[in-house]
Amino acid sequence: MPSAVSSSQGAVAVLRFGRLAVMGAVAVLIVVAGVWGSWGTAQYVMLTKGRERGTLTVERCGADACSGPFTPLSAGAVARRSVVIEKSVAVRRGRTYTVVVKPDSDDVVRSGPAGVLYAWLPLGGALLLASVVVAGGLGLSRAAWVLAGSGLALLTAAFVAL
Repeated sequence: MPSAVSSSQGAVAVLRFGRLAVMGAVAVLIVVAGVWGSWGTAQYVMLTKGRERGTLTVERCGADACSGPFTPLSAGAVARRSVVIEKSVAVRRGRTYTVVVKPDSDDVVRSGPAGVLYAWLPLGGALLLASVVVAGGLGLSRAAWVLAGSGLALLTAAFVAL
């Protein structure tokens, strides 16, 4: 017959494993959500073969978006009177940006190193958030520092590039 001590040790082991499994799943879910959030824009910036590339000179800005004429730089790209880019702190009226046109639309995203870093900003935030879960929930401080350092490096590089 099992003693009370051995059954309580078994319960503690099961609870500890459950906590580690749940916190690990939460950390992985946060990072996957960051990748998912970033990939919506990053795919256009990183996989440019066959896409229309060019420059956008910002002429008008509204509450959520800015627009201006598109000048093609790649073969097969078509000049447009007006394309739309999401308004952010990195887009200013009167400036010219290299952009990639999203397929079947007049929407564009920034290209080049600044565009790549800007596209992966959600992942940087997710890495910072996951580091807190890894440190607090899993007790893995070194892994948490690596995640936090990676997220902070990505956010800082994007800030400097933009």
